[in-house]
Amino acid sequence: MNNVFVYIEIEDGAVADVSLELLTKGKKLANQLGKKLEAIAIGSNLGGLEKELFPYGVDVLHVADDKRLAPYSTLPHNKIVCEIFKQEQPEIALFGASSVGRDLAPRICSTTGSGLTADCTSLEIGDYTDPKTKQEYKNLLYQIRPAFGGNIIATIINPDTRPQIATVREGVMKKEIFDANYKGEIKKFDISILNDTDFVVKIIEREIEKSKVNLKAAQVIVAGGYGVGSKENFKLLYDLAEVLGGEVAGSRAAVDSGFVEHERQVGQTGVTVRPKLYIACGISGAVQHTAGMQESSIVISINNDPLAPINTIADYVISGDLNEVLPKMVKYYKQNTK
Repeated sequence: MNNVFVYIEIEDGAVADVSLELLTKGKKLANQLGKKLEAIAIGSNLGGLEKELFPYGVDVLHVADDKRLAPYSTLPHNKIVCEIFKQEQPEIALFGASSVGRDLAPRICSTTGSGLTADCTSLEIGDYTDPKTKQEYKNLLYQIRPAFGGNIIATIINPDTRPQIATVREGVMKKEIFDANYKGEIKKFDISILNDTDFVVKIIEREIEKSKVNLKAAQVIVAGGYGVGSKENFKLLYDLAEVLGGEVAGSRAAVDSGFVEHERQVGQTGVTVRPKLYIACGISGAVQHTAGMQESSIVISINNDPLAPINTIADYVISGDLNEVLPKMVKYYKQNTK
């Protein structure tokens, strides 16, 4: 009762990275609260899934296995999750801020009457005292996310309803094995509660275009912002990325201006990355962007504005015109690698 739950997103038999990241964070929250970590897996042919999930510290794995449950469909998944929540009364429930999580979590909140905070970038446990009533609340989930266009960081709490539900974007949390030999309990969900009404929507065919760009796996990223100036100038970033063996990315401003494709967008409404080296070119450093790259190991800022906010989080700052700096970086790197 009152444990921490994580919804496991499964696509073509593979567990989404965001679900494993949430298990890692969920285990830390559960330990802090003195509770168990439970996971919900819904799909088809899920035998052996526990071998992948238990090492992340899962104490109880709820499994709903039926050929009609894959691929994902809103109605049956919502009914199963809500039934499990009704039986188990979780304290916290976490979902990935993916297309599936963004569809399912609000539906569950509507059904259960719970609150939801979307696109969180951090989750913590803390206390709260109502300034009006002086009522004290212990061990609430602090749901932290950028708000008002990224101009502030908001800490949102939900003291009145349970579970406290949040969606979290992929890449925000670290994915770490808790114990490779960890063993939990498997609970099989009784599919017989589902009826024909739950399957009134049938998926006849799916066409999924997978991105050819994998920013999350890149160890080196050269990113450009509106300050790059044009799509043509982005060629300088591609030249540098090529010699460094990295990928090119862009801020939302650069994407909106047509300088670079949307699939390369880093930030709150793009991809969250954790490369070993992140070179920010002509990027001002708005919260919306830094939320997606602030965990980079080393950040280099190239900007002609010495007061640009990105410089405050950069490990190294190069003040100058990127049209002059980038060709020199390419030239000297090539010389030093011969």
